[in-house]
Amino acid sequence: MQDVGKMDPSAPITLRTRKFITNRLLARRQFVLDVLHPSRPNVSKDELSEKLAAMYKTDKARVVLFGFRTHFGGGKSTGFGLVYDDEASQRKFEPKYRLVRSGLQAKVEKPSRKLRHERKNRAKKFRGTKKVKAAEPPKKGK
Repeated sequence: MQDVGKMDPSAPITLRTRKFITNRLLARRQFVLDVLHPSRPNVSKDELSEKLAAMYKTDKARVVLFGFRTHFGGGKSTGFGLVYDDEASQRKFEPKYRLVRSGLQAKVEKPSRKLRHERKNRAKKFRGTKKVKAAEPPKKGK
């Protein structure tokens, strides 16, 4: 086992891509990414996307990485990577939560799940235009 004090954040890492396919329908290249990092605990997705962008001669923002798992004992991580051809196809095909992660879309703020359910159930008790009044929680008074 390695001593945590000896781990070097500037230590070299090795990137290997497996199962590489060019997906023309979704305008992207996709692959399984193996990261070998023997002398450091882990590698940030930001750093990985910089290295992959240089490797595939593309913009860093077009690289999407997710699903990373560090293998038992450390030193190796495996995840999934996508390199989009352009921003339009990335916006079209990426799920909303990953677009929010990469800063291409704003996060939609909505009330908590519990509050939404409570509002729905209050609205069930009314008919017609009174349903709007059900949106506010009942007043704690008398």
